[in-house]
Amino acid sequence: MFSTEFLLTSLVVVLVPGTGVIYTVSTGLAHRRRASLAAAVGCTAGILPHLTAGVLGLSAILHMSALAFQALKLAGTLYLLYLAWGMWQDTGSLKLDASAPKMNPWQIIGKGILINILNPKLTIFFFAFLPLFVTPDAASPTRQMIGLSAVFMGMTLAIFMLYGILASAVSKYLVNSQTAVKRVQQSFAVIFAALAVRLAFSER
Repeated sequence: MFSTEFLLTSLVVVLVPGTGVIYTVSTGLAHRRRASLAAAVGCTAGILPHLTAGVLGLSAILHMSALAFQALKLAGTLYLLYLAWGMWQDTGSLKLDASAPKMNPWQIIGKGILINILNPKLTIFFFAFLPLFVTPDAASPTRQMIGLSAVFMGMTLAIFMLYGILASAVSKYLVNSQTAVKRVQQSFAVIFAALAVRLAFSER
């Protein structure tokens, strides 16, 4: 049912670091393994609205409506800049501090969901990419679309969890060096800001 081309392309898409990966990794560094797993779950759950939009055909509306796309893009850009500023100023929830209070898992999941909900590129992805692998003469194209989406989400969850676990494994070495902590935080702040700029100037 699932072609090799679909599986390989999806794997590449998920592996390439984006906002979800950066959020999961930074959460793993700041709050360790359980928090990183919660971040991975949140980012994966954030795909659901885009999946639903794709199945219902709402992606086509967003694809055609410049106003809707620009509004979602602006919201996503502002949120990424907010995360970047918080990390740069040492005031964000992703502060790498061993003595910092642990975040509520639901807060972490909520942030992950919001990050992906505010990513219009995901909606376009479900509109332009997944349908390419739906068999035109399939008995139920909608069911096939849901199946492809489920595989993509499963792949996203597994790989994001792996990223988070790897990040949490090295976090204990980072927190012992304030210089390293500061540099890592600032690096993530710059990455979030760069992703915000890329999103702001992206085309549909």
